[in-house]
Amino acid sequence: MSTRLYEHPIFLDHITPEGHPERSDRLRALNVALGHPNFERLERKQAPQANEDAVLLAHPEEHLLAVMRQIPEEDGEINQLEADTYASPKSLQAALTGVGAAMAGVDDVFTGKADNVFVASRPPGHHAEKSKAMGFCFFNNAAIAARHAQKVHGAERVAIVDWDVHHGNGTQDIFWDDPSVLFCSTHQMPLYPGSGAKDESGKHGTIVNAPLSPNVGSDHFREAFKSRVLPALFDFQPDLIIISAGFDAHHRDPLAQINLVGEDFDWATGRLLEVADKSAGNRVVSLLEGGYDLEGLAESAGLHILRMMKG
Repeated sequence: MSTRLYEHPIFLDHITPEGHPERSDRLRALNVALGHPNFERLERKQAPQANEDAVLLAHPEEHLLAVMRQIPEEDGEINQLEADTYASPKSLQAALTGVGAAMAGVDDVFTGKADNVFVASRPPGHHAEKSKAMGFCFFNNAAIAARHAQKVHGAERVAIVDWDVHHGNGTQDIFWDDPSVLFCSTHQMPLYPGSGAKDESGKHGTIVNAPLSPNVGSDHFREAFKSRVLPALFDFQPDLIIISAGFDAHHRDPLAQINLVGEDFDWATGRLLEVADKSAGNRVVSLLEGGYDLEGLAESAGLHILRMMKG
């Protein structure tokens, strides 16, 4: 498989308060892992910055303007957008570069420049609802990427699979009544943000939630994937699979109580690649979401990317 990774130094310049779990060290830890010889074939590209209008693919203009108004101007200043969501002077540029990388990844897999793409960006995106920044997230990168695939490349059916340990409430909100996008999520429940029950299925049955109880591990995660996520994907036959790739279900993570190991993410990646091979011309775009223990993140994301490279 040909795999591209998008990265950019601007992602390190999105500054959060001291002690905040969503911090620049996350990408530094991943970068160290990617220095292993296993990743010599990985094509690493500098992420492009999207223009502000790209945000409007998934959010109203009022949301974009609200975020822009809260970006501080002075170096060292940090503004609080919401309970746990903060912005520093370069946060808007970082967020727009994350959007640009997600869109570039979609372009790559539809034009044959890569079979699959991983985007190592921050801030994350899956908690951003149509009109609300929350959960460390400004703009919903996965939703924007899906809309870009539909608008520019004519994708009829896009699947978004979210295995972050926190439910992707923002993605669910955006696609609740859209039959052209399938949203599947495994997540701990109860846990922030409180959504993601099995009976939350959307207007057209294209929302598939597979909540996991606290303190379960690999067997429960894999069973949820096999019984809920994979059947929905095979039925839907997507033209593109987007992964909201959070790694905070790893047993080391401080924000949740799901006891996965790195090999679980390798396994789940392999299953999604099988679906993509059958219906989507191998097209997979994976976007970094959560993962707050540096060792757990580096291990899990590294195995995820390696599996994408191997196919």
